[in-house]
Amino acid sequence: MGLPLTWAVLIKTPLVIQPHRRHNKHLTGHPTIESHMSQFSFETYLSPFTWRYGTDEMRRNWSLVNKRRLWRRVWVALATAEQEAGLVSAEQVEDLRAHQDEVDIARAHEYEQELHHDLMAEIRTFAEQATIGGGIIHLGATSTDIEDNADVLRLRDGLDIILDKTRAALSSLADVIDREADNVCMAFTHIQPAEPTTIGYRLAFIAQDLLSDYEAVLRVRDALKGKGIKGAVGTSASYTELLRDTSFTPRQLEQRVMELLNLDAFEIAHQTYPRRQDWDVLNALAGLGMTLYKFALDLRLLQSPPIGEWNEPFGRNQVGSSAMPFKRNPINAENMNSLARYLAALPGVAWDNAAHSMLERTLDDSGNRRLLLPDAFLIADELLKRFQRLITGLQINQPAIDRNLATYGIFAATERLLMEAARNGGDRQQLHEVIREHSMTAWGQVMSGAPNNLADLLCSDERITQYVPAQQVTSLLDASSHIGDAPERARNMVDTIRQTLSRA
Repeated sequence: MGLPLTWAVLIKTPLVIQPHRRHNKHLTGHPTIESHMSQFSFETYLSPFTWRYGTDEMRRNWSLVNKRRLWRRVWVALATAEQEAGLVSAEQVEDLRAHQDEVDIARAHEYEQELHHDLMAEIRTFAEQATIGGGIIHLGATSTDIEDNADVLRLRDGLDIILDKTRAALSSLADVIDREADNVCMAFTHIQPAEPTTIGYRLAFIAQDLLSDYEAVLRVRDALKGKGIKGAVGTSASYTELLRDTSFTPRQLEQRVMELLNLDAFEIAHQTYPRRQDWDVLNALAGLGMTLYKFALDLRLLQSPPIGEWNEPFGRNQVGSSAMPFKRNPINAENMNSLARYLAALPGVAWDNAAHSMLERTLDDSGNRRLLLPDAFLIADELLKRFQRLITGLQINQPAIDRNLATYGIFAATERLLMEAARNGGDRQQLHEVIREHSMTAWGQVMSGAPNNLADLLCSDERITQYVPAQQVTSLLDASSHIGDAPERARNMVDTIRQTLSRA
């Protein structure tokens, strides 16, 4: 199997950002612009999210080209509303619209080196292309009138990708739960054998949380708001001046722009939209990561040979260890735990950004948001991709399940015996002590590698058999049916998921 396309491109054809043909001679040789124009390949640092983690769909959403394209979309929406207010001409707006998608990163970087302001550099680039409408770009606006609304569009599109993949994950998980609802296995508490459960019921726990995550992400997505068009400190002062002697108010202008962007606006904003919104989004993504983390951690435990009940898919030529050829390490589950651990830390940065946004605005969130938002979305994207691979390819080792149930299930089934003996007149506390003594003896036998003799010990103790005949004792110690209503509840969760997805 050959290298993924992204790898091949990076290895064989390094990405080069070529200078614009009207490259300013005064910029030539400048170390910063040289770095902008350098070859991006495996010879330079690349984020793992550039090629290893996440999907191309999510990378496109958080790409620099898409960001600049969305800036232009906001500028066109603003110009459209201003044309309706009688401030600019239809010809100017059409000129902007005609060049809206002609993002030229190299040219913008040339301007940025001179201006030290990426948005102003994009304005210059856009205006250079749109010679008729260029002079009206950004009329009345401050940078975050453009940037923040564009950011919310990216947040919304990113959440839509996450929602689509979460729906697919829930659907696949529901199918496995339905199939395994009656498959009895040992449950573990404190990583010790406890009572029987079913595979479907164990997975239904994950599904219940994942469904909550889906609903949380959906709530956050539907609650997203843009900054609106409010100017430098959120008072709309610049627009009030601009719209004087027109029939438009600043609020009407804002409403029209946001209508064109299909976004609601915060009623109150300073220079930026409230950074609490980023925190809300990252909390929802971190919650999703928490659920997928638990699934991956459980899989790692169950794949350990002493339990050996589940396995993640393992390719025919896959290598588990460079030193130990026999290893089948749970690399996908371990990767999920690693990335989700990082995702869990990111809401703390968003909290700081919101809490430290002094007065009407500080710029100390700008640099980290270039990392924070795309990293969070690409991690969630990767987690869902790997979860889908694991849940659809989950390998169930039935002999190991049966072995563990036979070895440890009998200890759990003593609860059935205790209930029956007490129901027949025995003293519950005395019976509990008798069963505990024999259980500890039998446990020692099992731990030493000897056969489990608990059934024999209980069947030969008159303190038990005076209340429950020996033959019935043996029957009660079969744990395979000691699962209560687990299958029914698991299938109820399947129904809930399917009903929820049918409404999506």
